[in-house]
Amino acid sequence: MIELYTSPTPNGHKISIALEEMGLDYEVKPIDLMNNEQKTEDFLSICPNGRIPAIVDTDKDNFAVFESGAILLYLSEITGKFLPSESKLRSEVIQWVMFQMSGIGPMQGQANVFFRYFPEEIQSVIDRYQNETKRLYQVLDKQLESKNFICGDLSIADFASFPWVNIHEWSGVEIKDLKNLTAWLERCNDRPAFQAGLDVPVKRVVPSEEQAEEIKKAARKILQK
Repeated sequence: MIELYTSPTPNGHKISIALEEMGLDYEVKPIDLMNNEQKTEDFLSICPNGRIPAIVDTDKDNFAVFESGAILLYLSEITGKFLPSESKLRSEVIQWVMFQMSGIGPMQGQANVFFRYFPEEIQSVIDRYQNETKRLYQVLDKQLESKNFICGDLSIADFASFPWVNIHEWSGVEIKDLKNLTAWLERCNDRPAFQAGLDVPVKRVVPSEEQAEEIKKAARKILQK
């Protein structure tokens, strides 16, 4: 059994999507970021960095894994799924996981912060992170030419990038001109396991304007800690 410590964020959704696609039994352990549950001693004993997601494999002496990319690799290792065994193909998938971890995640994360949450509107900074996110999307778009998925077959590379690209509008980044990326996004969204993973740990709802404003206020508090 996998215990999944998570919140409704792109990094959290990477792992719930992977677990759904892999058909693994898992128990959801929601972490309330707004109330700083990620900073409790119990959670820090699992994830020293105090960030979600994290997992505990209860079948392997309660082995804990943190960092979403490392979790994806671990789950592929124990299931033998979504990561090729042949060395070159395996390396290709890992390269694209690292591309998301080092590029799309950090850059789009900052785009979200400055476009949606930061108390001051600094347009030059917003432009910087939105433009860099779009550039990284263009790299993905080129990679997806003549491919259904990032490395040809569905892999953990898709699980890593999809939840971020899926919220491109929230980041203020348009993708209509990126035909390969748009088709891939639709293809992923058509998969039941992706949809199920997006509803973990809570079912998705469109927030009202009042709720959205409360989310922004809470997010600003988190940014200060």
